[in-house]
Amino acid sequence: MADAQIATQAPRIIRREDYRAPDWQVPEIALDFDLDPAATRVRARLTVTRRGAHDRPLVLDGDGLTALRVLVDGAEAQGWSMDGSNLVVPLSGDAHVVETEVEIAPERNTQLEGLYASGGILCTQCEAEGFRRITFFPDRPDVLTRYRVKMTADKARFPVLLANGDPVAQGEIQGGRHWAEWHDPFPKPCYLFALVAGDLVANSGSFRTMSGRDVQLGIWVRQPDLAKTDHALAALKLSMAWDEKVYGREYDLDVFNIVAVDDFNFGAMENKGLNVFNSRYILADPDTATDYDYDAIAAVVAHEYFHNWSGNRITCRDWFQLSLKEGFTVFRDQGFSADQGSAAVKRIEDVRGLRASQFPEDAGPLAHPVRPDEYIEISNFYTATIYNKGAEVIRMMHTILGPTKFREATDLYFERFDGTAATCEDFVQCMEEAGGVDFDQFRRWYTQAGTPRVTANLAMDGDKARLTLSQTVPPTPGQPVKEPMVLPLKLKLFGAQTGRAMSDEQLVLLKDPHTEIFFENLTEKPVLSINRGFSAPVVVETDRTAADLAFLSAHDDDPFARYEAMQQLMLDTLVSSVTTGSTDHDAVVEAVRNTLTDAALDPAFVAEAVLLPSDSFIGDQLAVVDPEAIFRAREALRRALGTVLHDQWRTAYESSIANRFEYSPAAKGARRIRSVALGYIAASGAADAQELAFDQFSKADNMTDRQGGLTTLASGDSPLREQALEAFYARYRGNGLVLDKWFQTQALSSRDDTPEMVERLAGHRDFTLANPNRARALIGAFSVNQRAFHQPSGRGYRFMADQLIALDKLNPQTAAKLLPPLGRWKRFDATRAAQMRAELERIVATPGLSKDMFEQASKSLD
Repeated sequence: MADAQIATQAPRIIRREDYRAPDWQVPEIALDFDLDPAATRVRARLTVTRRGAHDRPLVLDGDGLTALRVLVDGAEAQGWSMDGSNLVVPLSGDAHVVETEVEIAPERNTQLEGLYASGGILCTQCEAEGFRRITFFPDRPDVLTRYRVKMTADKARFPVLLANGDPVAQGEIQGGRHWAEWHDPFPKPCYLFALVAGDLVANSGSFRTMSGRDVQLGIWVRQPDLAKTDHALAALKLSMAWDEKVYGREYDLDVFNIVAVDDFNFGAMENKGLNVFNSRYILADPDTATDYDYDAIAAVVAHEYFHNWSGNRITCRDWFQLSLKEGFTVFRDQGFSADQGSAAVKRIEDVRGLRASQFPEDAGPLAHPVRPDEYIEISNFYTATIYNKGAEVIRMMHTILGPTKFREATDLYFERFDGTAATCEDFVQCMEEAGGVDFDQFRRWYTQAGTPRVTANLAMDGDKARLTLSQTVPPTPGQPVKEPMVLPLKLKLFGAQTGRAMSDEQLVLLKDPHTEIFFENLTEKPVLSINRGFSAPVVVETDRTAADLAFLSAHDDDPFARYEAMQQLMLDTLVSSVTTGSTDHDAVVEAVRNTLTDAALDPAFVAEAVLLPSDSFIGDQLAVVDPEAIFRAREALRRALGTVLHDQWRTAYESSIANRFEYSPAAKGARRIRSVALGYIAASGAADAQELAFDQFSKADNMTDRQGGLTTLASGDSPLREQALEAFYARYRGNGLVLDKWFQTQALSSRDDTPEMVERLAGHRDFTLANPNRARALIGAFSVNQRAFHQPSGRGYRFMADQLIALDKLNPQTAAKLLPPLGRWKRFDATRAAQMRAELERIVATPGLSKDMFEQASKSLD
């Protein structure tokens, strides 16, 4: 397979308005693989049928393929040709059997798309357009096909042969080889095709569905990793039961397999009946995985399983509809995770992630609607907008309809579109019909980019109050003028003196640019709680004072709103410090004190509430980002909190010490507040802070506590820092996933010499660009370390560009996904902006640049 990238300075733009249904359908395909890492033969037998009245030939997509043989109805095909990388076969009738044969080299496939090798395992990744790197086929999601797959391989090297669907036959042949056949009875697009061959063992289990069928489950890994799969298997069973209970969705095959591989561009892939996972989201034990890792594994296992219905049984008509499956499934996996622990903490985590990734995307040169209108390379649209904002759009519909009507709407959607390739419009229409609502204006969430901004002002007159709400949607590339959105805002009033609720929570649908809401018979001054539960993905600006925010952080009965009030108080204080030099920290200190000493609060919630906003989120509030000023302001507030509340942090730290590891909501909360408290103790400059961190690091019986100690040490100057880093490396140097944490922790350090340190780490013997996880751990982490990445000399930008240019030659998808931080140059001062723009220009001018990188870099220059 040819993996060299072809430079293109005038790539073809794919537009949604140009969609045309396929000329040919492929109801059936039989694939025969003769597997070998160096030379795999792929024979494909396609049953094709003409769609509609036309005389257009059959066009089969290919990428780096050479047709060794082409047959039509059993005879050598006549008149076939190549149009670029595609195979064109003229056909006279309406139904034919077309056969092709190609040879590919999985071990040379560094793009990790199509059929490739990972640590001795042969595996596939076909979403979005990887199947065309395996065989010639109409590689588009609206061609739904039933697959039969036969694999033949060396038995000693590849004793396990897996594919989609259910196994139907297997056998052995001479020469130490064997074969297996699999059949998937459900029609699917080719992006859901999967194949795995390797020396693997399974953690096996079973699940009885609500109709009484027994499904055989398998988590397939290398033998040394088998003991780290129990959590993933348990999460799979919980996911299957949850989807039956909450959505009425039952699994439909006799087996469900998951395979973990070390080299993977994404987190995981939902291929029908055979999910292929990045090992990061499968392998866990207390010694090597943090609580975050455990939670992420459960969430991703659930996400990919839920795709069986929201993505597989109903797929996308075209790639512009990507959020149809991804936004809906993220919403589903968020609901699952919320039900496994603290719903409030889960909501806080989801919103923090949205603000860290999607809000900047909406405010930058790569902003696009949830349903995009055009693209050059579809892999660039696997974005936070498609996934996370798409989930928020579903959540708003759920909020407007209520849980009962929403469930009726999803039942209608699953029933109506099962076995088809659908659109976002189809989904919204089901919401309308079942919910009895008009979502005409609401559809703008799919067509308009940008994060709406809401201004809320509450004025009191006697015993009455008037709430004035207004909304704007800022201009984004290609969309300078926006129409008003439908914004479901949950709000409530509290008495400023008594803290009692002065109204029930109400849902306001803000549809106009401006509106007013009146409250009567008020007995005291009200304080506004708005966008409770983050009911709309918007930025809210209010006239609430620091006292109001501190009050809500102590009295609001909505956990998210309470957290949000604290965060806004901190944010206002930090922005004022950056812009005016103010050092008034008293309001934040007292609000944090009240939260820390409130024994009724969940420790996990407390840990989230007392964390300061990130450097980058503070920067998002400023007209021009000043990384150094933001860092100084944030460190000063951290130091004030650590110093003034030193006794409270010590109490929180000591009271959260556990005797042994336990994975439970309570134990996770204790570990979380323990590391947060340690960070504030270190920020105070306490004489024993580094020793305390090292003691936690060295005595920890779990990775959460160990990494919590290491993170504190990594940003310090104590000799214990190097001792801890060396000890961590020595202990885990043979474990790639844990070694990623070692690289990432150093890349996120707040030390002055972080840029130089990251450059040295890029030359470390264990650093490689060939593994996406390792590239993300160092390069990706460094790019979000705002102060280090934006060092005034520009060395961070040069380093980033050098790494991305090198990575693009190996793996364009991963390289392109790491580029966006360079594209935010307009948010910085003139010197930094010029430096960032120069590196983008250098990337665009690189010979042989991939389509993925060209699209991201060229758009970032606009």
